[in-house]
Amino acid sequence: MEAANLSVAATAVALPLGSEACSIRPSPGGVVWSTPGGAALPGREPPFSVFTVLVVTLLVLLIAATFLWNLLVLVTILRVRAFHRVPHNLVASTAVSDVLVAALVMPLSLVSELSAGRRWRLGRSLCHVWISFDVLCCTASIWNVAAIALDRYWTITRHLQYTLRTRRRASALMIALTWALSALIALAPLLFGWGEAYDARHQRCQVSQEPSYAVFSTCGAFYLPLGVVLFVYWKIYKAAKFRFGRRRRAVLPLPATVQVKEAPQEAEMVFTARRPVVAFQMSGDSWREQKEKRAAVMVGILIGVFVLCWIPFFLAELISPLCACSLPPIWKSIFLWLGYSNSFFNPLIYTAFNKNYNNAFRSLFSKQR
Repeated sequence: MEAANLSVAATAVALPLGSEACSIRPSPGGVVWSTPGGAALPGREPPFSVFTVLVVTLLVLLIAATFLWNLLVLVTILRVRAFHRVPHNLVASTAVSDVLVAALVMPLSLVSELSAGRRWRLGRSLCHVWISFDVLCCTASIWNVAAIALDRYWTITRHLQYTLRTRRRASALMIALTWALSALIALAPLLFGWGEAYDARHQRCQVSQEPSYAVFSTCGAFYLPLGVVLFVYWKIYKAAKFRFGRRRRAVLPLPATVQVKEAPQEAEMVFTARRPVVAFQMSGDSWREQKEKRAAVMVGILIGVFVLCWIPFFLAELISPLCACSLPPIWKSIFLWLGYSNSFFNPLIYTAFNKNYNNAFRSLFSKQR
């Protein structure tokens, strides 16, 4: 992912000094300072504005929250034995990629954002390491979302054939393919000389702008998993709509005086007594259908947030190298950090629809006390 920069724009205040006024010119190092008559003083940086300090504070909080929340999910999965199974291994894989994004990618991106003149001053080797981890972790996070969507799809539509043993094998295969494909996309420029990430002349560190690599990386890292998750959710929606519609047609309202002697095959009914109240309760498939409905809603929100966070960045990443044009740096930075924020939303969305995580969090903190 391109390390776009939120460089601090220097502003000049015109002060009347006889017939001369203060003017601003960039210094060779990219640092701007003003003197009477237009002379530039290199090595001096203008102070940060209040808005810049606020933005940097919010980004630091985003990095810390992303790291801590995903780390909490990982610790919970490792310590609670009930979570050592599908689909929690897929959630753990997603949390690992998101923790790495927060620990290795976002801090260096923030350092790059704050550098004067939008320059990378940490050397060529660290640039290659950072770009490789950036592409690796973000691609793995995106493909893990697709793996979770696929698991939910097979669970809802093939619950008889998709046994626990099959599910374990499928999830292990998806995790292995996710990280292998992410590594291939991240290391392709280094292994095959597919463009250069570091520009020594301009001190820039960014993903290779080779047009062929831009098509390969954006399609492999985003557009292909995007097609997978959209197709999967469309199938989940159709399956859920068909099943719930069939259930509503099978259950017909009956008068209060009619005694139920025989229920339809697809809509068994039982009487349950709750205190003094006697109520109808659907048996058999009702609990499973409620679980499927929650899963469908969770996957829909997960996919929706994923698309909103990443599609602006990847549209810019694909179009810019092909048309040899470039967005203003401020928009590049907004799109980049919007994509990074998806690593913060992933654990929030998944745990919000799973009460077991909330109970595990409470028990984890209560034991520590």
